[in-house]
Amino acid sequence: MKHVRHFTPSLFLSWVHVCLAQANYAPYFFDNGARSTNGNMALLSLSEDTPVGTHVYTLNGTDPEGDPVTYDLTYEAGSRRYFSVDKNLGNVTLIEELDREKEDEIEVIVSISDGLNTVSEKVRILVMDANDESPEFINTPYIVQVPENAPSGSSIFKIEAVDKDTGSGGSITYFLQNIHANKFTIDRHSGVLRIKTGVTLDYEKSRTHFVVVVAKDGGGKLRGDNKVFSATTTVTINVEDIQDTPPMFIGTPYYGYVYEDTLAGSEVLTVVALDGDRGNPNSIHYCIVNGDEGSFEISNTTGAISVIKSPNQLKKEVYELKVQASEVSPEGDVSVYAFAVVTIRVVDLNNHPPTFYGENGPQNRFELTMYEHPPEGEILRGLKITVNDSDQGANAKFNLRLVGPGGIFRVVPQTVLNEAQVTIIVENSAAIDYEKFKVLTFKLLAIEVNTPEKFSSTADVVIRLLDTNDNVPKFSSDYYIARIPENSPGGSNVVAVTATDPDSGLWGEVKYSIYGTGADLFLIHPSTGIIYTQPWAVLDAEVNSKYNFYVKAEDTDGKYSLAEVFITVLDVNDHSPEFNENIQEKTMIIGSPVKIEAIDQDAEEPNNIVDYSIMQADPANVFDIDQSTGEIKLKSYIRSLDIIHNITKNKDCIWSLVVQAKDRGSPSFSTTAVLKIDITEETLHKGPMAAFLMQTKDNPMKALGVLAGVMGIMVLITIMISTAMFWRNKRSNKITPVRRIIKKRQTPQPRTVRMEWLKFKRPSNAAEKFVVEDDTKSLHNENSNNNVQVAPVPPTAPLPPPPPALAPKVDSPGWRVPTVSGSLTPKYINKQLKKRGHGSTHNALVSELKMKFEKRNAAFNEPHI
Repeated sequence: MKHVRHFTPSLFLSWVHVCLAQANYAPYFFDNGARSTNGNMALLSLSEDTPVGTHVYTLNGTDPEGDPVTYDLTYEAGSRRYFSVDKNLGNVTLIEELDREKEDEIEVIVSISDGLNTVSEKVRILVMDANDESPEFINTPYIVQVPENAPSGSSIFKIEAVDKDTGSGGSITYFLQNIHANKFTIDRHSGVLRIKTGVTLDYEKSRTHFVVVVAKDGGGKLRGDNKVFSATTTVTINVEDIQDTPPMFIGTPYYGYVYEDTLAGSEVLTVVALDGDRGNPNSIHYCIVNGDEGSFEISNTTGAISVIKSPNQLKKEVYELKVQASEVSPEGDVSVYAFAVVTIRVVDLNNHPPTFYGENGPQNRFELTMYEHPPEGEILRGLKITVNDSDQGANAKFNLRLVGPGGIFRVVPQTVLNEAQVTIIVENSAAIDYEKFKVLTFKLLAIEVNTPEKFSSTADVVIRLLDTNDNVPKFSSDYYIARIPENSPGGSNVVAVTATDPDSGLWGEVKYSIYGTGADLFLIHPSTGIIYTQPWAVLDAEVNSKYNFYVKAEDTDGKYSLAEVFITVLDVNDHSPEFNENIQEKTMIIGSPVKIEAIDQDAEEPNNIVDYSIMQADPANVFDIDQSTGEIKLKSYIRSLDIIHNITKNKDCIWSLVVQAKDRGSPSFSTTAVLKIDITEETLHKGPMAAFLMQTKDNPMKALGVLAGVMGIMVLITIMISTAMFWRNKRSNKITPVRRIIKKRQTPQPRTVRMEWLKFKRPSNAAEKFVVEDDTKSLHNENSNNNVQVAPVPPTAPLPPPPPALAPKVDSPGWRVPTVSGSLTPKYINKQLKKRGHGSTHNALVSELKMKFEKRNAAFNEPHI
């Protein structure tokens, strides 16, 4: 038994444990309150402007056993699905746009499951309002009928608009557009439309008014912004007419005419009156109050006025009738009335047209002869014209006007009653021009003004013009340009000028003349205008190629005009090239060219462009010449005298060349000359003195002048040094031996420097000859015509030579250069052309000598201890 009691409780407990292990509790949602964003979605509210795709809530719950849970959303059948849920995370997303005005509550079944148990709950989601609706007017269109006598300030209509929004977004206020321009006002809350205080309506002035009403909500939030919506509508206000306006006559003032053939009982005219209240008019009754004198009557209903007597029985020419128009109501009562005055004139028949008369009776053509350009305002007294209309009154009233070229004459008077003397006055004197019109023809027209027949008549006015001298001769151009070759003989035609004078007879004849500083070589034919050269004139483009002067065209009365003539003398190739005076002999150093130069005195290219060539040389193929510059140099293979000695046995190396200078004119001119060239191989050392001597070889006077200048400067320097030493010794009251001064000089180095720039050195090749060695740049010898064979001893103190003052050769005899065909006497070239070849070299040499002298003087004046 003890064993059984012991076993039984243990077995019971095991059974209970197994039963408990098989039980599973359902999951549940957390309830986190109304403002919570997670839980079971109870009491969730969303604004209707929430964007689609927004995460709006998170379903959140748990399982008692701690098992994972899943979430789901379901809807009742037929309901729109607004949300979706992430089954694992519980995130709820809006997938359909909300609209509170269509659905303000959404029922959703939310569920949570642990896999075995599912718990579902039905929740309601409130849709909150956003200001997304505009006001809407109801019962439109608005058409209001208002009588014109409605009192000011009275209400005439109530406008109503609704807004589906709630709160301030659903409240509406009203106002009018252009409130200052219309006659109405509106209550901003009730929408009641009223006539403005102090304003009345008038059917006769305005029958319809259009009022634009604006309904605006109170505004509210929409997607985060404050929005205000409004709507507009138009109210049509029709004003109803009432009987408050008297009748009005139409077509006043009234005029009628009784003609001499009018029959008694004939209608003269009809007056018309209308009720001023056009919307609901009364009938009109007519009557004549006074002024008819028993001669006229009126229809009470139609307003037609008739004459009841024959015209010959009418005693007055003008009758004024006072007519009354009265309103008669449907009941037959006369309410208001109005008056009008009718003027009736008794006239005869319009059976006579206007007629023109001359001195001898009716006339339809008038002629006059006069000079052109009469003064403006002058009366054409030669025309005697009268116009007349035999009718009476309005039938005799007509207008006068001239038909023809406008603005030249005007007629006075322009309006005539019965009869007038016609006057024609000059209005535009410039247009009365004989050169334009020799005869002016007009139509003088008279036409009735107020008659139905508009009778008219015309007369021809013919004005013949006489010429006066009113024009100035005028050239065909303000200036004339002509060209003439310089070799034209005297009396050659240059240019023809033309001037015209439109005047007639002698006034139109033109005489030509010329004057001015440039007219000395020219003449002009007085009648034809042909300009030609003087018989003795010789034109030379090299002396003067431009002439200008004035030509004058004058008529017989002395009226004239001027034109300017420009004449260009064309260059003709009439000069041959001429060699300068230094062409007879040239010295050529191997490696350096010599230059010849010829000048062509023609004025223009290509006549003055010179080309050079070698016509004859013996032996040939030794020299080349530059066609443009005239530089002559040896062939490139000739580099020494040895090669020249191999070519010819002539040991002195002096050759003669026949050179030609030829211009490019057409026809072309040329000049030949014999040139002797002395070929040498320079042996002098380089240095500025050697270069200078080479430059002055062909001009010994220049060398003597420079030498004299150097010696003068040396004497001047010696005097200056002696004077300086004298004054120094005098101030110290002590005479210092000269040997002591000389002994303390530092002479070796300065002497070495001074001698080095004059040191001669044998060049290694021909291209290095005549190159000055110094600290400065080497000088280029532009003049290759020097022929210095022996190097002179350099001076101990080289000084810059003054430029030689060479006087121009005034009466130097001409010299002749032998040529192939004979002899040539070239002209002297001016000093500028002579100096062209060696000016830059001379300046460079003077500058170098001056610098060396300043260095030597500075070393000499250094204080000695």
